[in-house]
Amino acid sequence: MNTTHFGYEEVAERDKSARVGEVFSSVAPRYDLMNDLMSFGLHRLWKRFTILAARLRPGERVLDLAGGTGDLARLALARGAGEVVVADVNPSMLEAGRDRLLDRVPAGRLRFVGADAERLPFAPGSFDCVLMGFGLRNVTRLERALAAVRECLRPAGRFVILEFSRVTVPALHPLYDRYSFSVLPRLGELVAGDADAYRYLVESIRMHPDQDALLEMMRAAGFRQCRYFNLSAGVVAVHRGWR
Repeated sequence: MNTTHFGYEEVAERDKSARVGEVFSSVAPRYDLMNDLMSFGLHRLWKRFTILAARLRPGERVLDLAGGTGDLARLALARGAGEVVVADVNPSMLEAGRDRLLDRVPAGRLRFVGADAERLPFAPGSFDCVLMGFGLRNVTRLERALAAVRECLRPAGRFVILEFSRVTVPALHPLYDRYSFSVLPRLGELVAGDADAYRYLVESIRMHPDQDALLEMMRAAGFRQCRYFNLSAGVVAVHRGWR
């Protein structure tokens, strides 16, 4: 039996997706509020940087993968994207995104699709750019997701990943760990009513490949001109690669 990590817990690969689904179904109603509280609002700046790094051009077709409540989709449309498809494997997150965005976007420019990042239901070369914000670390098999994204990109298309990463200032490690393992689960209990969900999210960050490891995975998947940008001392990083 093949196994993988669910936070610090070792689980069967076939079980991880369902376990992650339970987490996001639980937190979906308070997801946006918790993002503001956990990051002190910085996630909004991180997402704006991600859109700038994507180098979107007017009229391009964009996939917001693991798009959740649609923050990156909204910013991409504001930058002139012609159409954005928000794809997420979790129905509760998609519903939250639809409720939040559909009435604010002109008809025909935004679609919501249920999709697994490892098995994308799109024809090869469907998108000019794929964005993925805070979703890659929840995927069971990262290599399959990277291959699936590359397949659905057009030649010279970009894949831009915003994800929590490794703090680059050693002096910050103890403070960051205390905040992550003590404050965030308590905040999750108070605001979202689920401390365990936010404990998993913290653990999943520690288990995710660091900046250089993810860069090498992108190169191994066939992406070109790969690089990353550390934000907030490496609390998050933006990785970018071309098909």
